[in-house]
Amino acid sequence: MKQSSTRRAMFVLAAILVAAAFSTPSLANDPDPLQDFCVADPTSGITLNGFPCKNPANVTAGDFFFAGIAKAGATNNTQGSVVTGANVEMIPGLNTLGVSLARIDYAPGGLNPPHTHPRATEI
Repeated sequence: MKQSSTRRAMFVLAAILVAAAFSTPSLANDPDPLQDFCVADPTSGITLNGFPCKNPANVTAGDFFFAGIAKAGATNNTQGSVVTGANVEMIPGLNTLGVSLARIDYAPGGLNPPHTHPRATEI
């Protein structure tokens, strides 16, 4: 009888440990941006991972606009589709936000070729 209750206690303890191991929150994430407002300055001579910030006094409305995303692309290719990307190089105001955009134009019967989004998602 004592051996049975010991086994039961060990089983309950093991179950609790397994449940605790799988219920810990995930700590894998990207670091927060260092600042909320950092318009990219691609003309800066400083090299780093990303773009340095433009002086806020030199920021214009054009830093937050890209007209190319509103124009349809030429779909007369073998895939019947074309992607127009808009990232920090096109819209400097996206710097440090971790955001990019894409417009995809399809011809009738056009294809969306297989692709991946490492560390990103698609909406």
